Amino acid sequence: MGQSEEERGTVADAIVERLSAWGVERLYGYSGDGNNPLLGALDRSDGAPRFIQARHEESAAFMAVGDAKYSGGVGVVTSTQGPGAIHLLNGLYDAKLDSVPVVALVAQQHRSVLGSDYQQEVDLQTLFHDVAAPFVQLVSSPEQIYLAIDRAFRSARARSQPTVVILPHDVQEAPAPDLGQEHGHLVTAPLSTRGTPRPLAADLDAAVNVLEAGERITILAGRGVAHAQSELLRLADHLGAAVTTSLLGKPYVDESHPLVAGTMGHLGSDASAFALQHCDTLVIVGSNDPWTEFYPAPGSARAVQIDVDAAVLGNRYPVEVGLVGDAGETLEVLLARVRPRDRTPWRDEVEGSVTQWRETARLRSEVPAPPINPELAVREFGSRLAPPMRLACDVGSCVYHYARQIPLSGEVPAHLSSTLASMGCGVPYGVAAKEADSSRPAAVLAGDGAMQMLGNAELITVAQRWQSWENPQFIVLVLNNRDLAEVSWEQREMGAQPRFVPSQELPEFAYAEYAKLLGLEGIRVEAPEQLGSALDEAFQAQRPVVIEAAVSQHVPLLPPFPGAEEKLSSVRAGLDAEGARGTEALRLLEAYEHIAAAAEQ
Repeated sequence: MGQSEEERGTVADAIVERLSAWGVERLYGYSGDGNNPLLGALDRSDGAPRFIQARHEESAAFMAVGDAKYSGGVGVVTSTQGPGAIHLLNGLYDAKLDSVPVVALVAQQHRSVLGSDYQQEVDLQTLFHDVAAPFVQLVSSPEQIYLAIDRAFRSARARSQPTVVILPHDVQEAPAPDLGQEHGHLVTAPLSTRGTPRPLAADLDAAVNVLEAGERITILAGRGVAHAQSELLRLADHLGAAVTTSLLGKPYVDESHPLVAGTMGHLGSDASAFALQHCDTLVIVGSNDPWTEFYPAPGSARAVQIDVDAAVLGNRYPVEVGLVGDAGETLEVLLARVRPRDRTPWRDEVEGSVTQWRETARLRSEVPAPPINPELAVREFGSRLAPPMRLACDVGSCVYHYARQIPLSGEVPAHLSSTLASMGCGVPYGVAAKEADSSRPAAVLAGDGAMQMLGNAELITVAQRWQSWENPQFIVLVLNNRDLAEVSWEQREMGAQPRFVPSQELPEFAYAEYAKLLGLEGIRVEAPEQLGSALDEAFQAQRPVVIEAAVSQHVPLLPPFPGAEEKLSSVRAGLDAEGARGTEALRLLEAYEHIAAAAEQ
């Protein structure tokens, strides 16, 4: 016999039970009248899944994305209708563009008022159509609830994309359905699984022929190598190939290896630029990086691409051979079929370029840039990151310093909003890293712009949550330069314009003192000689700590050398137009040019 209505509870209760069946342990969000029935069901469920309150729905969505990135599972977020739903969009676009599975449970007004321009009524299906195109479903009857939840999770996992389930208030409050075998009833299961695609034999033959013919091979590795780190470096050694990474691929490659040239793109290394511009063969593994102007010039290199998603093959570069398959298995097959090479002139050139780049990075960090060179602050910060630490990086000038001054080993999970490149993700990601596994310490790298955008508010969440964490270590390094520095340098480089002070200058804010007001630790650093002891203190602290580093806003954010030279005339034009305000930036630009020139000799 079926259960009575009282035993089954409401649709909201059914949602919570289904979330548990899908293994959901955490639900990020913010309350409102629209999702109150769901929150009431969470309360009745004795805290499983746990509800984690953010300060803003955008932050909650970022937390769900961060949770999925750190845990490897599906992030889940909830909001009320109208403004709450709209606030989710930025975080959900972060999930879409970085291919991360997230399920959003979004409230809606009662079905009876839809179409009446009711208070907080928004056409949510249209709103979420682009960001969650694989699956956006309005639950228009209680009988739909199980299939909607199940399909949302299956679609999110299968496509690594966000999905949205829209929950009218009155549907949440309705009795949970008792589904049977009858017309109009669909009985589904909370089950999802994946297989491993394998390349066609003919494609493997073609790829082997390309690799055998190549003399100067470069590999571009993306986040698709997350579970193929060993195979990737063995193939690089096998072929004497350079290894460059996308920003998303950086955490999955041991950057101490002599063939690993670092991150590619405008924020990348000189060694990566050398490897990509001088290769005759390109192997793209698990990457869909959009920095196409930093790839080899079209036609200058033959290319092989490996990806589990056939839709991205040839998406960024005119590849000759596409291999649809798991990175690890496909690389193993190639390893068994291509000839190992003795030391080649290309390998010598790559290793020399990598060695020189590492020295260049060190020298840049040591250029005096009062009060503190931000590259030095980040370099010192990064030298203290070691397993089991997790790192969250925000967006802005700090990403340049992360890419160039924090070599990762493949053992420190590090995440950021990469393709969307949205400021404000750092502290929410850090909170998600702790909630996903509170036994591991976490660190956040952020600029002052990102902190003023969302980070300061989410430090309140840190203050609220940290005493429930098994390990309380949570270190936030704030680069305080009172400038939206990345955009300031873009104004100079891309427009040959002076920095526009009204848009770029940030108000002063006492980040360390604010942390103390919240019951956290706060340390302000104003000189290079204070960095070491301050960072040591922060990494030994037994509660969350904010390190506020007063850094120069004048350190240039240039693309890699060689190649940066062609941008310098527009940068100088912008700085010249600033008059006396541009003097210090010009001095630092000349110092960086001198380091680059010495490296080329």
